[in-house]
Amino acid sequence: MSAADTTTPAKVPPPRQAPPPPPVAKHPRRDRTSGGEATPWLLLAPCLLILALVMGYPLVRLVTLSFQKFGQSQLWGFQPAEWVGLDNFTGVLGDGEFWQVVVRTILFAAGAVIFTMVLGMLIALLLQRVSGWVKTMVNIVLVASWGMPIIVATTVFKWLFDADYGILNALLSKLPGVEMIGHNWFASGPQGLAVIMLLVVWGAVPFVVITLSAGLTQVPAELEEAARLDGAGSWGVFRYVTLPILKPIIVMLTTLSVIWDMGVFPQVFVMRNGHPEAEFQLLTTYSYDRAFVVNDYAQGSAIALITVVLLLGVVAVYMRQMLKIGEVE
Repeated sequence: MSAADTTTPAKVPPPRQAPPPPPVAKHPRRDRTSGGEATPWLLLAPCLLILALVMGYPLVRLVTLSFQKFGQSQLWGFQPAEWVGLDNFTGVLGDGEFWQVVVRTILFAAGAVIFTMVLGMLIALLLQRVSGWVKTMVNIVLVASWGMPIIVATTVFKWLFDADYGILNALLSKLPGVEMIGHNWFASGPQGLAVIMLLVVWGAVPFVVITLSAGLTQVPAELEEAARLDGAGSWGVFRYVTLPILKPIIVMLTTLSVIWDMGVFPQVFVMRNGHPEAEFQLLTTYSYDRAFVVNDYAQGSAIALITVVLLLGVVAVYMRQMLKIGEVE
């Protein structure tokens, strides 16, 4: 008998069993009709109340005036307001000058939006390639220009483009064969509106640059590097990688710019010393002139209401994009 046969085999202890998981406590289903759904509305109630007081009454009054005959006699209480139905809208829509103002406003807003978005995108892309201190200085300048009051900025632009003492005419006159001293930029509507458009773009670009710069930080560097390895150039990387990622932001910025530029008023009003000529009239100034210069408050209200209706389509696009972003998040 060998030693192996006489050796007593060791007993292997049974494997330890894991303790059973603790029982999961069953939470009672939250009643959807309880106060949980009412909490957001309670939190929004103060803001909604303020909006109703600040915007609700003027909007209701605007709609009411647009269906009435309301002039100085009605304003001072000498005569009661008379309901005229759609006569104000018929008169406005049948006026050829009104449609000229509409076309001028659309062209002005389209030009301002295009220049704002293109220039803002170029500056935002440039900021991704400069050093840290240069980027900081540019951001400080952008915020300073963005925070400048519109009246101050308009006054500065009036001085820059002044016919006799404007620095722009003086600089252009130093070019060979160019004589701009005494040139009046507001002698014609297209030139004057181009100057006002430049003022609007100058004030809107900082917001676009800051927003797009924040969006560019979310573009994965790995995707850009992969596109370059596949042979894409700078334009290809921007078109097929950067642009699709920034598309929601670009759509929202474009929509907001359209709303803001369609509602431009102080730039035109102050630049033309409170009396914009016919070739400088936009929808906002045209409505103001009808109401407070011609003293036809009803027709001015009708023009303002038509402007609001035109902007509702743009607002609908903006809200749709906001809802899409909320669903993605």
